[in-house]
Formats: sequence, C-alpha cells, structure tokens
Amino acid sequence: MAAAVAAAACHSPARLVVTCSSSATPAPPRRPLRVAVVGGGPAGASAAEALASAGAQAFLLERNPSGAKPCGGAIPLCMLDEFAIPRDLVDRRVTRMRVLSPSNLAADFSRALPPGAHIPMLRREVLDSFLRRRAADAGATLVPGLVTSLSLPADPATDPYLVHYISSDSGGPSSSRCVLEVDAVIGADGANSRVAREVGAGDYSTAIAFQERIRLPDEAMAYYDDLAEMYVGGDVSPDFYGWVFPKCDHVAVGTGTVAAKPEIKRLQSGIRARAAGKVAGGRVVRVEAHPIPEHPRPRRVVGRVALVGDAAGYVTRCSGEGIYFAARSGRLCGRAMADEWRLTGAVTEAGIRAGYLRRWDDEFRPTFRFLDLLQRVFYGGNAGREALVEMCADEHVQRRTFDSYLHKRMAPAEPWGDLRLLWRTAAAMVRCGVLGREVERLRRLEQQAADQVLLRH
Repeated sequence: MAAAVAAAACHSPARLVVTCSSSATPAPPRRPLRVAVVGGGPAGASAAEALASAGAQAFLLERNPSGAKPCGGAIPLCMLDEFAIPRDLVDRRVTRMRVLSPSNLAADFSRALPPGAHIPMLRREVLDSFLRRRAADAGATLVPGLVTSLSLPADPATDPYLVHYISSDSGGPSSSRCVLEVDAVIGADGANSRVAREVGAGDYSTAIAFQERIRLPDEAMAYYDDLAEMYVGGDVSPDFYGWVFPKCDHVAVGTGTVAAKPEIKRLQSGIRARAAGKVAGGRVVRVEAHPIPEHPRPRRVVGRVALVGDAAGYVTRCSGEGIYFAARSGRLCGRAMADEWRLTGAVTEAGIRAGYLRRWDDEFRPTFRFLDLLQRVFYGGNAGREALVEMCADEHVQRRTFDSYLHKRMAPAEPWGDLRLLWRTAAAMVRCGVLGREVERLRRLEQQAADQVLLRH
C-alpha cells in the first residue's frame, strides 16, 4: 500500500494530503507516522528498518542502489551481533593489523588481539544492499530516486514536509518528478547532504577518500589473507593514513586527506609506492573517490529533520571509522521518532533532541573527542607519526585499542599503565623528533632529484 501511495504522488498533479493534529497536546495517532529517509547506506537503511519495525511508514530514498562508496570496509566485531549481520557477508577476518611509519618501521597489532577475535572486512555494496533489503522486509518502501529539494512546512509544528525527488524506478516512466508529504525527514545522504543544505544545518570540513580496488595474483593475495596494513607519512597523506585492506578477491588500496585534496592522485601514488612490492602484478578493477566528514555538523536536528551518519559528521578522526556510527545513529534516530509519535501523536524537535541527539552525545562524544586529540598530536608531521607507530608496538596500547574498537566502549582507566604510557609517549616524541626530521629531509632530497630529472627531459 505504501508503494502505491508513493507511485500516486509521482503520477498525479494533486499532492497526497496528510492531516496533522493541531491540538496543544496531541492524542496518540490514528494513522502511522510517515518519514522520508534520504540515503540508503548503513545510516539510512538502519533508520528505515527501525521506523518500519515500529509501525511507521518509512520511505527510503536512494539515488544509486547499485553504487558502492569507496570505503576500507572494516567494522567492529560487536556490529555483527548488534545488527545481526550474517557471517557470510564478511569477506575477510583480519587477525593481523600492521601500521607502518614514514621510515617503514612496522608495529604489528596481532599480539594483543583477544583469542577468537578478528576485524570483519566487508564490501560496502554488499553490506548496504543487505541492510536495505532487511529494511524492506520490515515494511519500509524503497524508492529509487534523487532528492532535489525539500519544502519546509508553513507551520513548523503541524504542516508536512514536501520531499521533491526525481524517480529512477525502472518500473515507471523515466525521470518522473515526484513529491512525498511526510511528518519528518531523516537525512542520511552523506557528507554533501542535500537535506542538510535545505534546512541550513551548517557547513563542515570534509576530506576526500580515494581508493583503487586491485586484483592481485593468487600468491600476492595470500599474503593479505588475514592482514590489513595502514601507512602513515607525508608521502601518503599530510593528515590521515593510507591503507591496504583485503576484500573477497582483491585488495582496497587508498588514502584520504583534508588539507591536500588537489594532491590526492599524488598521495595515491605514494601509497602505491610504499606497498609496491606487495601489490606488484595487480590489476586495477575499480577506482573510487568520495567525500567524508571531518567533524560533526553544527546543527544535526532542525525542526522535524534529523541528520545521521556522514550527513551528521559521524566519522572519527585519526581512524576514519564511520560504518558502525552510521548504522547506530540511524537506528537511534528512527526509534526516537517512532517512540515519540507512539506516545504523543507528534514528532518534535525537542523530542528528537532528547531521544536521539542527547543519547548519542552522551555515549559517543568522548570517543570522538579523544580521537580528535590523537589526530592533532600525532598527524602533524613525520616525527609525530614515527612516535605513533612506536607507541602502537606497545602491548598496553594495543590491548586498550582493541578493547575500545572491537566492542565500541571506552576502555576503563588503568592509572599505572596509563601513567607509563604517558611517559613512553613523551620519550617517543623526543626520540622520533630526530628520526622524523631525517625522514622529511630525505623525502625532500628525493623530490628534488625527481624534479631535476623532469626538467632535463
């Protein structure tokens, strides 16, 4: 029935009219809550599933259902159970994580990995498609289409939002212009969120992630069977890291940056050069690029519109993790809207802030602030990056990292261990200051030599 309503909105000049209660204290509703969820990634699909499971009419709009976001694809182990993700969706189970410094010193994380634990690696097109199908099975209506604008309600409390989109449903006329009238909107449409722009949610800094999928010969692929590598250094990114992550039949090789977006292809050449001996003989089968947010957006709830996932800015600095936070924020927001509607017959900005935003910030703001601090301390130059890798070789650091990452909780304080870590950090920064400056000097000499060769030719 919901699908028929959406289709009618496309092919009829008359808009679907939704009657909203205007009393000061709304009675429990006699009709379902109607929500447009814009964006069909982990955030949007999880929001739509939560809404549909609670009896709401959820319209999940995705402009490119067959697309794939360039993404390392690592998720925390706890996400498999928390979001009931089938194990057969996992391409690789990483049990060895290696971080390489600008001078190619390596820290191997495998020593502190708890018995039986691993880091699941997935392809986004596989995960996203599964989550959308599950949302549809729960009752959500999947709407292939590009959202072009959002008409705000004349009465912010009671009037509906109008979501304008161009349908790309193969079952109907090509490029049909459609309108949905809904009670609330969830923007899960990424770093360049159209929903955020339409409601004036404010700007934020974005990074660019660039990735090549490389199919390796069998013997080279065997090397990455359960191994993921991260490379730090000014040659691969001035403010992030490069990666080689294993997938089903290929590796994902990529990098990201905020400060040097025009240089992204040069930085990609840097990660290819650092990993050259291990990916030799490989064939590039896909090239991808995508913006990712650097910090939370200034306004994440505006009226009855809420932002989740990348649209809200939920990607951690330092690690660049976003899949789990996208799915978790979408589910939390969807449940908050459905709960308020069930209890009061309305969705309000205050209710969304209390049921979604406050709970999100209470649980995850400390994690985001901590990783932001690490980024500022260790990614400012090669000296800091060398110190970071030296610290990563410490078993205490590895154990606390895995405790926090695999189970998505801040590891409890260990005063004596943390005090020793502080001392080791200071000592590493002093030692690596010398090494980092030498690495940077050698890199400059190498670049000068390359420039001279180009001038001669």
